[in-house]
Amino acid sequence: MSSPNSNPLNALSDAQGTRVHYHRSSEHSRLCTEADDSLLDEDSPRIRRDIIRIIAQYLDSQGFTSTKVTLYDEANVKQQRENNYISDVVRLRAAVLDGEWGEVDRICASAYLKDKKHILYSVYKQQYLELIDDNEAQKAFTTLNKHLKPLEAQQSVHGEFRDLCYLLTTKSIQDAPAFRNWDGIASARERLAEYLQSILEFEIVGRESEQQHLRPNRLVTLLRQAVAYQIESCQYHAEAVPLVPSLLTDYAPVVVPNAEQGAFAGHLGNVKCTAYVGPYAQLLASGSSDNTVRIWDTDSAECLAVLRGHTSRIWDICVDRAGSTLFSASGDGSVKVWDIRDLHKPQCLHTITADDGGDIYSVSLNPLESHIIMAGYDRKIRLYDRVTGRVVQTFHGHDLSVAQAIANPLGNLIISGSKDQTIRFWDMMSGSCVKSLRSHLGEVTSVATSDSGMLLLSSSKDNSNRLWDLRSLKRLCRYKGHQNTSKNFIRSGFVGDSLIVGGSEDGMVYLWDRESTNIVQRLDGHQGIVYDAKWNPKRGILCSASDDWTLKTWWFNPQAATNMVEL
Repeated sequence: MSSPNSNPLNALSDAQGTRVHYHRSSEHSRLCTEADDSLLDEDSPRIRRDIIRIIAQYLDSQGFTSTKVTLYDEANVKQQRENNYISDVVRLRAAVLDGEWGEVDRICASAYLKDKKHILYSVYKQQYLELIDDNEAQKAFTTLNKHLKPLEAQQSVHGEFRDLCYLLTTKSIQDAPAFRNWDGIASARERLAEYLQSILEFEIVGRESEQQHLRPNRLVTLLRQAVAYQIESCQYHAEAVPLVPSLLTDYAPVVVPNAEQGAFAGHLGNVKCTAYVGPYAQLLASGSSDNTVRIWDTDSAECLAVLRGHTSRIWDICVDRAGSTLFSASGDGSVKVWDIRDLHKPQCLHTITADDGGDIYSVSLNPLESHIIMAGYDRKIRLYDRVTGRVVQTFHGHDLSVAQAIANPLGNLIISGSKDQTIRFWDMMSGSCVKSLRSHLGEVTSVATSDSGMLLLSSSKDNSNRLWDLRSLKRLCRYKGHQNTSKNFIRSGFVGDSLIVGGSEDGMVYLWDRESTNIVQRLDGHQGIVYDAKWNPKRGILCSASDDWTLKTWWFNPQAATNMVEL
């Protein structure tokens, strides 16, 4: 590893005015509970009421009294609907026990029960079974078609609705497999009443949370706990407790990688691109000129799967947020969609082919992950709907091939960089070009946006990476020192809010201070051109893809440097 001066961190330290010592977290501290949907049921009525109370408490403490009143007014409308719903369930339970089916029909038609399909199905099933038991076949047939058929999806066991239909032709209810244990109308009514009672108890228990004491400053307390979790789950820990400047993104200390962590060998050609797989980046994916995509274990550098099917080099890859689907763009004129949930048997789900069969250089997803954005040699950008399975918009306007096309974080624009030296902005709905930037003196090889969506970074074969303000579209900075002039797609990206990273034809990975534009680190280890370099804040690592057929990961090694600067 070499650097532009004896200690590249000194330049950052002087500029920022703060030095913070960091250490690599222990294995134990990194094994935190994952914050997934299983921890909290956001649709639970009790949780919803708790959230409203906590928000109202915070609004009141900040003096937003009228806003708090408005919040409670809107919540009380829903509360009244829930009260009416509970009242209807109480009446329904009594009517079922008494066999008052006319009253049952009136209650089930109320506005508060019409959407409770699981309740309606259970009630009408009981009514139907009683009609069968009383040999009222015509009335039973009417109930089956009018009430039960629309609710077939609510059947408690597979095949139950089929057996309900079969009862119209049997002599006894017990003749149907699903109802062999039928023990008479009275017992069945009691079981249905118990089911309705359990619903009431669930709702009433949920209301008890409203009587619980709400501790002072509860929202801020929960936010502090969330930030503490984020800090604890980081790969790097500061010796001093950091002050988190914003809640809009997860806390992630920006460290300057200073050492090679792992080398990933196995490709039989240069590695053009890389992507992290999964929310915690346990896996890495890479695309190569050997026509394959490989998936690796991030920690061990073991190759876990090889995706074969393309007939030409892989120019670009991307992965959905869940880490279940991978998209690869190839020189064979296609984008392939891969299911990678089972790495023992990865499957190609779809192949999307360009009209003219030219190279596809770029593939990405819109923020909702509902559409695929692909671009390439034919100068066109295509928007592919993953639901309908067709191209729903084509963007024309570039004079030469398109190196990369991405969506902005809001999802209303597509931003593209081209061999024609321009960066273009396209309205996703109309397909029209709304703005074009021509500042680079060479082909544009990549475009990337910051997490905030306020900044744009572009790379070009004029030996520069440039930073743009996306609001004013003014150029802010230019980053130099690397090499990008030949027939290669050298890409750059953001490392948090403070650093810029990019590849280079001299075989090094470059990191620049975003504001000062100074080079703060050169990572020397590859034996050929570095095409791509991507940072992962969860892991605190950088991954680079090179012409030397390898990937490398880079990290901050405390033994290699005795200090660290928090940016």
